[in-house]
Amino acid sequence: MKNILVQFSRVFVGLLFIISGLIKLNDPVGFSYKLAEYFSETVLNLPVFVPYSLALAVFIVIFETVLGFMLLIGFKPKLTIWSLLLMIVFFTFLTFYSAYFNKVTDCGCFGDALKLTPWQSFTKDIILLFFIVILFLNSKKVKPLFNTNFRNALVSLTVVLCAFMGYWVLNHLPLKDFRAYKVGTNIQKGMEIPEGAPKTVVEMIFVYKVNGVNKNFTEKDLMNIPAGATFVERIDHIVSEGYKPPIHDFSMEIDGSDYKDELLQEPKLLVFVAYDLSKSDKKGMKLLENLHQKAKAKGYKVIAMTASSKIEIEKAKKEFGCSFDFYFSDGTTLKTIERANPSILILNKGTIIQKIHYNDISLLNL
Repeated sequence: MKNILVQFSRVFVGLLFIISGLIKLNDPVGFSYKLAEYFSETVLNLPVFVPYSLALAVFIVIFETVLGFMLLIGFKPKLTIWSLLLMIVFFTFLTFYSAYFNKVTDCGCFGDALKLTPWQSFTKDIILLFFIVILFLNSKKVKPLFNTNFRNALVSLTVVLCAFMGYWVLNHLPLKDFRAYKVGTNIQKGMEIPEGAPKTVVEMIFVYKVNGVNKNFTEKDLMNIPAGATFVERIDHIVSEGYKPPIHDFSMEIDGSDYKDELLQEPKLLVFVAYDLSKSDKKGMKLLENLHQKAKAKGYKVIAMTASSKIEIEKAKKEFGCSFDFYFSDGTTLKTIERANPSILILNKGTIIQKIHYNDISLLNL
């Protein structure tokens, strides 16, 4: 019976690590955004690591995937199980910290394929920790499969394949798009809120300083605030989350005016997405104006979307000879739309027809 539990733990943990690793390896840029969020001043306060988020993301997801495979075939069991234990202890700490302090709303454990709340992520890690501890206490029962040379070859091949997959998706796009802006999505419909959908319930908390001490008052307590109390702040406490449409915070603004309703009716709209022009790939930016002229000749309306300032926009126009208009949108939204910076979208009346990396401009169907 004990051996069955050990072997079940081996398969369960191995497969879960492989699945989780491959999902994130499909979109390491997205995982790097999540790591950068953890490293930010408001969470772990480790901003020194933010510039290395992408490199760390690629390393972690490859390591995670390879560890899962190593466990399944019994490659160096002690080393593998120790590595799994240290990794899950670290992840459990992160998910608990996120859940308890409500710092990061989604751990990114399964990328955009499966969204977990912080407490769900923590529960998942506790379950994994339980099974990994079983393996740790019974590591001698994790017997290797195949002979040594074949195991070594399999692990080496896994590392090479994972590295190639990481290289491919970084220089093109995710093999499978799990985001709200995948090809075939109609942006207007994605923003709709169904009739009768639950609304967010918010309780307003008013903080007043009473005799030198901050005290909280709800709306019904406002009449009981003592004379002489000084208002400090208002805190909006979310009692229950309402329905949030898959697409939100989407805008196409110039000088504070939003033109999305007009632009999303265009039958032939070519959009360049560059969330941060100061970080945009120069090689990619140099290709956009030529593509703009070709698309314009074929009847397309061509625009760009960015979260950069007017100064950065003017700088990019001058440096790369861009003659198309730049529309402002939320940076997080733009990073969700596309992973390349810049990237290209074709829309037909708000429906995304094609999305490509700047390295694949030759594949664009104009």
